[in-house]
Amino acid sequence: MWHEERYKRIRGLLKTFGQVSVERITSELGVSRETVRRDLLRLEARGEIQRVHGGAVLVGDEPPIDVRATTRVREKRAIARAVAGLVESGQTLFLDAGTTTTFVAEALASLHGLTVITNSVGVAAKLAATQERDHGNHVRLLGGSFNAELNSTYGAVTVAEIARHSVHVAILSPVGVDAVMGATSFLLDEAEVARAMSTHAHHTIIAADRSKIGVRSRVGYCAVDAIGTLVTDQGAGRSQAMKSLARSIGEVVYA
Repeated sequence: MWHEERYKRIRGLLKTFGQVSVERITSELGVSRETVRRDLLRLEARGEIQRVHGGAVLVGDEPPIDVRATTRVREKRAIARAVAGLVESGQTLFLDAGTTTTFVAEALASLHGLTVITNSVGVAAKLAATQERDHGNHVRLLGGSFNAELNSTYGAVTVAEIARHSVHVAILSPVGVDAVMGATSFLLDEAEVARAMSTHAHHTIIAADRSKIGVRSRVGYCAVDAIGTLVTDQGAGRSQAMKSLARSIGEVVYA
């Protein structure tokens, strides 16, 4: 089988399944693991795919949440601590679903009197522990349709519930953020939830590690001039994409 034919079939598998393991590609194409490894390296070099542990996803797709939960953990924890430093006890917050916002939920444990409204079961579970420690914090899990893969709610009911609130701060974690589209998501449903949260908050904080800076996904939900604060890691400051973003955003915090 010629390599371009293999590339075509690999792209087809990724479009069908989202993420495909090396074992699956090897079986489907009837070639060796070493051949698949070389093919994935070449497709990644072309910018068509992103390799993840054990397989690959298409560029522009967000890797599964269990993959994201184990990547750039140190940077995400630093970002989470910096975000928590921008929040004051007694405030009401929106947090959307994502691995970074789950770390933010952990970092908020030291604050008191917070009301956190979220569509993320993971975020709600982290914050529920602070309620039990008598910090006077309250967590509200938004209703709606349930996405088992993301462990979060979404849809018209979720967006309608968000619109009932006016909060101090929305803390959102995008698939990508760039100087043209602002904060973006791969899924429309996720984007609609994030857009509603940003719209009904007095201040929007975007929490994004350096891998998301300069990246543009499919659906925009928060324009650059609507981002109040961007919190990212120190490594992001060296990129040209970050320099372009910094010129358009009111505040940038490097964690």
